[in-house]
Amino acid sequence: MPVDQSAQVHPEAQLADDVEVGPFSVIGPNVKIGAGTRVGPHVVITGHTTIGRENQIYHFVSLGAEPQHRVYKGEPTRLTIGDRNTFREYCSVHRGTTIDQSETIIGDDNLLMAYTHIAHDCVLGNGITMANGASLAGHVRIGDFCILAGFALVYQFRRIGTMSFLAYCSGAQQDVPAFVRTAGAPAVPHGINSVGMRRRGYSDEEVAAVKRAYRTIYRSKLRLEEAREALREPAEKSPAVRVMLDSLEAAQRGIIR
Repeated sequence: MPVDQSAQVHPEAQLADDVEVGPFSVIGPNVKIGAGTRVGPHVVITGHTTIGRENQIYHFVSLGAEPQHRVYKGEPTRLTIGDRNTFREYCSVHRGTTIDQSETIIGDDNLLMAYTHIAHDCVLGNGITMANGASLAGHVRIGDFCILAGFALVYQFRRIGTMSFLAYCSGAQQDVPAFVRTAGAPAVPHGINSVGMRRRGYSDEEVAAVKRAYRTIYRSKLRLEEAREALREPAEKSPAVRVMLDSLEAAQRGIIR
């Protein structure tokens, strides 16, 4: 097993045979790491942390540390990470708390750039990009293929819908519907992420349907409940509008306006 002699890997940790561990890294007893994962130098992985296959973990990353929450009393909560994620320098991810699901979850194929932070009990989907300094408070949910630009912040318990885009220094104080672009602090809507949709293979017809749905939500002066009802028929014809409607129905603390 290619582990540097200066690394401290607890004998009870479970690492696949080809996992690489760089100099001076520390891996605790309840850690499991899947095949093909590379752990750089000066990395600390603690707690009940499970990491999947082919992840790239750069130097000075911290994974599975105790949550920054006053109610946490040392319970064996978890951090679960999927496959092919990249954690760049000084990224930190904390495990969950018992006041939520006791688990922080990160999906597959995510890019978490330098100095990003994911707090306790967050759930991230797949294909997400968090640029340098972006941070999530506790209990946040992030949908697939979202982009959080540099220093974007998300308030606790908020939901960021699939393929939404938070511009640099955005502050999401309420939920962000799927496909919506935001900017400002507090964040406000600035149209839809049409570029991202096309990159993900959405047709011009689907992009146009989501634009119409955006106008229903933000330009028609309808209340949120009324906008949901107005989108039910279009959602039957457009899978993308269905995703957008689902994100509205999941909103528990209002949406950005």
